[in-house]
Amino acid sequence: MSDAFTVLWTRDTCRALHKAGRVGERPPVAFSGVHSSLPAWSGARAGDEVYALHVNRRVVHVVSQMRVIDMERRDCCGAVPGAWQDPAFPGHGAWSMLGAGGCGAAAVHVEATPVRFDMPIPGDLLMRLTWRNRRGQTRGLKYVVDGRLERSVSLQGFYRLTAESAHELAELVGNTAP
Repeated sequence: MSDAFTVLWTRDTCRALHKAGRVGERPPVAFSGVHSSLPAWSGARAGDEVYALHVNRRVVHVVSQMRVIDMERRDCCGAVPGAWQDPAFPGHGAWSMLGAGGCGAAAVHVEATPVRFDMPIPGDLLMRLTWRNRRGQTRGLKYVVDGRLERSVSLQGFYRLTAESAHELAELVGNTAP
């Protein structure tokens, strides 16, 4: 059975997506890392769903829903860098803002919905969302006031959703497909 996760894309990442004209396009890759500057997708496996989230003016948006294909370096990634100043994934230069230059970055090939910034998570759903850790303990989102997120600290990282929350996010994405 596949799992579902959330990952927070920062303001800088989303600004770079806009600037590069990637809105409306489907990312073929995302990046996992070993440093705190880039979320580690270590719990994900092929077939898992990942919801890329962004917070803008205290509203949480689903930017893209991605299904993990694999976490291997492929020919599409380009040549392995020969020196530290060489790009890590020259074949994915168009999507490098998703973390290609991060410390210890690894490619995660995905099938994704188009990048968009017009899919807010309704406040009542935001208050119901829950995540679970490997020990099965669940937690909700902190700092939600009147359906708006006051601080994004509890979204920062790569977290496994409960089955119920994954289902509700899938319905939201399915009901607001372009």
